[in-house]
Amino acid sequence: MFNDTQRGPNMAKQAPDALLKKEEVLRRTGISNSGLYLIMAEGRFPRPVRVGPRTVRWVESEVQGFIDACVADRNKVEGGNE
Repeated sequence: MFNDTQRGPNMAKQAPDALLKKEEVLRRTGISNSGLYLIMAEGRFPRPVRVGPRTVRWVESEVQGFIDACVADRNKVEGGNE
């Protein structure tokens, strides 16, 4: 294993992405269930990953990226700072 001094600047410790249930995605984004599937079909929201035969989860950093992009778009429209 690497200790902190053996890690280069590009090998910094990063917490692994969590996999979020749909309920958590809906809570974080404020999007409705049907709205979630609509924007996924339009290609505007990250697709889930399959973790079982009938189970999907969303990658936390991708969901956060969507939220961050929405805020950035809002700020551009309003002329505000990011």
